[in-house]
Amino acid sequence: MSVCDPEELKTLFLFEKLDDTQLASLCDQGRMEEFEPGVVYTEGAPATCFYVLVQGTVVLSRRSGSEDVEVERTSQPGVYAGAWHAYLGDRMPQTYNNSLRVTAPSRFYVLDAQKLSTLMREWFPMALHLLEGLFFGIQNTQQAVSQRERLLALGSLSAGLTHELNNPAAAAVRATSTLRERVAGMRHKLGMIAAGPYERVDLETLMRLQEDAADRVGKAPELSPLETGDAEDEVGEWISDQGIEGGWDIAPNFVAAGIDVEWLAQVKASVPPGVLEGAVRWLNYTVETELLMNEIADSTTRVSTLVGAAKQYSQMDRAPYQTVDIHELLKSTIIMLHGKFGDGVKLVKDFDRTLPKVNVYAAELNQVWTNLIDNAVQAMAGHGTLTVRTAREGDRLLVEIRDTGPGIPAEIRSRIFEPFFTTKAVGEGTGLGLDISWRIVVNRHHGDLRVESEPGDTRFQVLLPFDAIAEEP
Repeated sequence: MSVCDPEELKTLFLFEKLDDTQLASLCDQGRMEEFEPGVVYTEGAPATCFYVLVQGTVVLSRRSGSEDVEVERTSQPGVYAGAWHAYLGDRMPQTYNNSLRVTAPSRFYVLDAQKLSTLMREWFPMALHLLEGLFFGIQNTQQAVSQRERLLALGSLSAGLTHELNNPAAAAVRATSTLRERVAGMRHKLGMIAAGPYERVDLETLMRLQEDAADRVGKAPELSPLETGDAEDEVGEWISDQGIEGGWDIAPNFVAAGIDVEWLAQVKASVPPGVLEGAVRWLNYTVETELLMNEIADSTTRVSTLVGAAKQYSQMDRAPYQTVDIHELLKSTIIMLHGKFGDGVKLVKDFDRTLPKVNVYAAELNQVWTNLIDNAVQAMAGHGTLTVRTAREGDRLLVEIRDTGPGIPAEIRSRIFEPFFTTKAVGEGTGLGLDISWRIVVNRHHGDLRVESEPGDTRFQVLLPFDAIAEEP
């Protein structure tokens, strides 16, 4: 430890405007310390001291994932680091927000954090109020806009989910109404059959054909539009040739159920001529009710799937920090955002299903996927390919969101994770989506978020450690 000289302190730009009394007080309150090459303090440790470089070379670094990224290297006397925000007291966590090391024998003026806070309040009361207002004003503004960003995203997702739910719900309502009519028709037809001149053996044959027709509905092959049209023409002509009216109305139901002319010929051979028309119409009611019930089942399953995706996305009734399959989070987010894709966006899912589960804050990561996928879809302006890929990269899990949009210009690429920086038009974005994503991935999960971009190929890559440890909120 060397002697503190007020005249030497006055040569530093940080102290050059102080008077002799203040310089003497600094020497009395603080001390000179010498450091050999190595670590001075580490990020996250309690911020106990304020360091001002007098002589030597310092390197400042920040933790990004599992690596320390150098953010500053200088030999400029007077640069400072450490507990510089001690004046805020217990209104914010008093920890070092970076790591400091020296690469050559270096000398610092060192002042304890509490003493720095006391001197600031005594010497610069007005400046201190201004600094406090600036610091907390920016912080409050960022929180307010961040909250608005989340509310806007929630509103957009809610509108999309409502639209997605409305389609299957409306289909189920329509199918239910039609089914009620067809069941009523079947009751009427059943009464006619019971009163008609049908032999017992004919009725048994009709019941067997009914069961066979219902069974074929579930096994009907997928046909192209052209194949469907040809099949309907063929079935419609056959029914008309049998002297049965309305064959062209019946044909679409039979084709949808996988019933062709060959099967209908077997029906004709199985019943007396006078029974054929009644058999065909009875079978049409059977097939149509089965198709309607399938439509209702498909619609309600779709609703259930959407509700499940919404629950997975919001992580309702689940612990914040949990062990999850990352693909389940991605799938729920894609379902929630699917309404924004439009017909011009092709989705490609390239998932590595061998990846193990990871420990994450699931709801927060869903917000990351939302921001990245939404940005990708907007960048493509309704036309392109969105690829969501998962893979293993060393000891970390990789999630890549790739789009075929115009890319991010090189001159702004280094700024895209800055808060409030946006390239969107006024009212379309707040510039906090990527900043929030960065803080969730890097600060919250000790992972990494990076971007690679060129025209037609932009990739945002999220890297998460497999052995992440929960961080206290």
